Amino acid sequence: MRDRSHGGVNEEEAVEAAERELRRTQSPQFRQNRHPFLIGVAGGTASGKTTVCDRIMQRLHDQCVVMLSQDSFYRTLTPTEMALAKENNYNFDHPDALDRKGMMECLQKLKEGRSVEVPVYDFALHARVEETRRMDPADVVIVEGILVLAMEEVRDQLNMKIYVDTDDDVRLARRIQRDVASRGRDVASVIEQYTKFVKPAFDTFIGPSRRHADIIVPWQSSENVVAIDLITEHIRLKLRQHDLIRIYSNLEVMPSNFQMRGMHTILRDRDTSPNDFVFYADRINRLLVEAGLGHLPFREKTVMTPTGHKYTGVEFARGLCGVSVIRSGEAMEAALRECCQGIKIGKILVHRHGKSEDIVYEKLPADISRRYVLLLDPVLGTGNTACKAIQVLLDKGVQESKILFLCIIAAPPGIHRVCQTYPQVKVITSEIDTGVDENWCVVPGVGEFGDRYYC
Repeated sequence: MRDRSHGGVNEEEAVEAAERELRRTQSPQFRQNRHPFLIGVAGGTASGKTTVCDRIMQRLHDQCVVMLSQDSFYRTLTPTEMALAKENNYNFDHPDALDRKGMMECLQKLKEGRSVEVPVYDFALHARVEETRRMDPADVVIVEGILVLAMEEVRDQLNMKIYVDTDDDVRLARRIQRDVASRGRDVASVIEQYTKFVKPAFDTFIGPSRRHADIIVPWQSSENVVAIDLITEHIRLKLRQHDLIRIYSNLEVMPSNFQMRGMHTILRDRDTSPNDFVFYADRINRLLVEAGLGHLPFREKTVMTPTGHKYTGVEFARGLCGVSVIRSGEAMEAALRECCQGIKIGKILVHRHGKSEDIVYEKLPADISRRYVLLLDPVLGTGNTACKAIQVLLDKGVQESKILFLCIIAAPPGIHRVCQTYPQVKVITSEIDTGVDENWCVVPGVGEFGDRYYC
């Protein structure tokens, strides 16, 4: 009889592993850790929003994409409103015509990785029907509707905001064709409604919402293929990134490659010698500092080369200093000095006892309020120490937008804490770990960084 386990796992073990993975991916914890990429697509009536959404979904065929339409969330009209609607005297283009609370509940559930039951609205009856449409979690959620960018609560949930811009005459012609064919209306009533409600609502709510858009897509009779390609490539890039990067614009993770992964493997290995630990920690610190310096402002400068020709480049920003969180942060000072000759470096000591932290010692440059600050701490765990240190800098007059927090390893709790509390502080790390255990240790982690670095 042939040994089915030859060369690795046998069939029974493979089935068990597949079942475990299925249970894991279907568990509430897994779904809640998924953070879909949310896209809002707005524009005037009949501007081509649905076509743009369809083209994006077609380009992202290798991803799981769902579309949530604003049209599903029109309210069932009251008897008085129903009478007005029958007389073509009700404004469906006003935000008050929508069940905004219900729309936000569905959007929030999808964002949390949960399935939702989306209502179905009948435009001929001006009411919701009893049936609903089930929508499962997805990698990308497209929210489409004329008022998507006009509603602040919806807008704040979006990772990308798109406005489809189409000529008014083209939109009117398309609306007449659509409403007559699919919504049971005659041409006269469509034009009357457009003049009385649609155009004023566009001028008041929809048109002005284009200022909130990240991308404005001109969409006339021919499709804007270039815009769709650029949008989908950007989405693919974001989907390849860690979920937390989609949530926080002030978080940056250095690009991963085999060199970086190899150095992290050496650092995390408990059997790594002290000399090797210091050597590779210094290498990562140098790369991390270089990444941080890349976010500082530069100005153009022209110099004369030894050949007598001009070279136009950039000049480093003035007014920079470093601040290390004692004592692990001091291990990053050498890399900063190598990159910035003669840089001033301050120090902050935070004492942790239980769940609380106290500032025990601080020594900072006297003019720190006028400087950009690179805050150094190799491991970001719960974020409590980092927030204490950042608050010290703010109390000294440093602008929040001028603080860059550099760490080799960051755990999600710390990222959430720092990025939410200080949304203008730039957090730069080389790798995001799984989490923090019951002993407040980052896992898989690197152990006590200061102890290992200083032996």
